[in-house]
Amino acid sequence: MVPESVETHPAWFRLVDQQNWYDSKSQHCQRWYKRLKIMQVTLAVLIPSTSLLPTEYAKWAASIAGILIAVLEAVQQMNQYSTLWVTYRATAERLKHEQYLFLSNAGPYKGLAETDRLIALAERVEEHVSTEHANWFNETRRSVVAKTTDRKE
Repeated sequence: MVPESVETHPAWFRLVDQQNWYDSKSQHCQRWYKRLKIMQVTLAVLIPSTSLLPTEYAKWAASIAGILIAVLEAVQQMNQYSTLWVTYRATAERLKHEQYLFLSNAGPYKGLAETDRLIALAERVEEHVSTEHANWFNETRRSVVAKTTDRKE
């Protein structure tokens, strides 16, 4: 149970808010990643069956399936659902870990007065969120630079 003095503190509010945000975004990315992959695999499996169609239809059906597979993969790469799913889940779990340490008065919170614990919680939550944001920014920049370099070659 969370004491009312903690529950109404901005540090606790931020922790809960960020846990919910990262958890929901992780689930969102996971769902989209799995949907796209299932559609790709389904289309890929259907390509051999197009040979059972009349020749004129078969080449169109196989071509369209191939195009759709490529488009679905491009959407996945552009939106980075796989990477974000894992990254957001890891951050949500780190925040959950932080919550348990705080509530247990353990780890970096051990022996601290409530005010000091809340200050430490605020700092540590912001550190986790800032680290995730910096990693996202660096990964996005690296991806853009790599794509720009590929186009020049």
